[in-house]
Amino acid sequence: MRSRLPLLAIFPVTVLSLVLGAPFVLGNHPVRWEAGSALPKVVIGGSETSATPSGKKSESSPSDSPSSSSSPSSSTNALQVAKPWKKGMPQWGVQLYWEEETKKRSDTFIENQARKHAKYLIGLGANSVSLSFPYFIGGRTSDELSAGPKTPSPERLEQVLKVFKDAGFRTTLRPILDEGNLKQNNGWRGNIEPASRSAWFASYTKLLKPYLKAAEATKTNTFVIGTELNSLEGDPGWDTLVASAEKTFPGEVSYDANWDNYVTGRIDMPVNHLGVDAYFPVKVPDTAPVSDLVEGWNTWLDKKATGPLPNILVSETGIGAMKGAYHAPGDFYARRALNPKVQANWYKAVCEVVQDRKMQGIYWWSLWFDDDPNTKPDDKVASRLDFAGRPLSEKAIKSCFTSDYAGPGTDTAS
Repeated sequence: MRSRLPLLAIFPVTVLSLVLGAPFVLGNHPVRWEAGSALPKVVIGGSETSATPSGKKSESSPSDSPSSSSSPSSSTNALQVAKPWKKGMPQWGVQLYWEEETKKRSDTFIENQARKHAKYLIGLGANSVSLSFPYFIGGRTSDELSAGPKTPSPERLEQVLKVFKDAGFRTTLRPILDEGNLKQNNGWRGNIEPASRSAWFASYTKLLKPYLKAAEATKTNTFVIGTELNSLEGDPGWDTLVASAEKTFPGEVSYDANWDNYVTGRIDMPVNHLGVDAYFPVKVPDTAPVSDLVEGWNTWLDKKATGPLPNILVSETGIGAMKGAYHAPGDFYARRALNPKVQANWYKAVCEVVQDRKMQGIYWWSLWFDDDPNTKPDDKVASRLDFAGRPLSEKAIKSCFTSDYAGPGTDTAS
C-alpha cells in the first residue's frame, strides 16, 4: 500500500516570525502523501474493491454525499457541469493530483477514472478542475529538471483533460516540483538554489514544452508556469521562459505563490494571473465558530491589502479533519484524533472570505487521481486532508459551490 505522507511542515503560530519562517525551510505543499491585484507583469508588493492506495474502503458514500444523491447518471451525455464556467464567474474547483503508478494503468482505466472524478465533482457543484502532476529535480542545487516514472505523459494528460473539458469544466494544468530528492536536507521547492540558474531555466523550458502543447491541444484555460518557487521569484529567467510558453500556449499563463511570500513579499512574475496556495494558521480552539476563522483569514489577507481582491485566486487550500488543525493547516504530517467538524468549518470560512472579498474562487487540496472519491476513507491510513467521503466536508463544499456568488467579474482570461 502506498504511503501518502505529504512533505509539509508544521507551522508554529505562537510567534509571527516563526510562522512565516517555517515555510522557507520545509514548505507547505502535500505533493507526496503527501495590493490586491495581479496585472500583466504581476508585481504584488508591500503592503487521492479492496483497500485503495489511499486506504479508502469500497463502501457506498453517505446518503448525503454528492456522489450518491446529487450527481447525474453515469451515461456520457449526463456528464455535464450544471453551469459551465464563463469569464467573470467564480472558479469552484479541486486540485486533482496524479502520479503514474509503478505498474502503468491502462488507457481505459485512466479514462474511467477521469469520468469518475468528473461525475463526483459535478455532484459537488464544481465548475473547475486543476490537474496537478509531478516533475523532478536531482537535489536542492541541481540545474536539471526531468519527468520521472511517476510523471504522466503529455498524451495521458491530454486524455484526462479532454474528459473534463467535454464535461464543461474550466481546466488548469499544473506541474509541481516533487520534493522527494530534497528531503535529506529538509528542503522544499521554495528554497532550491540551482548552481546555474540559466541552466535551470533552460532545463525547465525544455521540460514544459510538450506539456504546454498538451494544454494547447485540449484548449485548457490555464497553465501554471510555477508553484511555490519562492527562491526563484523575480529572476530574469522567467521573462524568457514565459515568453516561450506563450508562443506555444495561447491561454492564461499563471503562477501560484506560497502564502508566506504573498503576505510578506513582493511577487514579481511576468504572468497575467496570480494564485495563492493559502494555508494561513489561525490560533483558535477547535470549538471556534466560523466567524472566528473568517476573522483569522482576513487578518492575514489584510497584511497585503484590505478590501476586495478581485484578481486573486485561492489556487490551493485545505486542512486536516482532526483536532488542532486550525493552528497549522499546513501541517500534513500530523495524524491527531479525528474531528470532521474542524475541516468542514474551515471550508465554510474560506468560502465566506472568498465571497466577501470578491476573490476569483477556490481549489481544494485534493483528490488523488487513482482514488475512488465515492468511498469512505480508512482513517487508519488515509490522509487527514481527504475530504471525499467525509459528509460534513462534502456538504460544506457543495454549499459553497452552489451559492449565489456571481464572481468578481474581472477574470483576466477565459
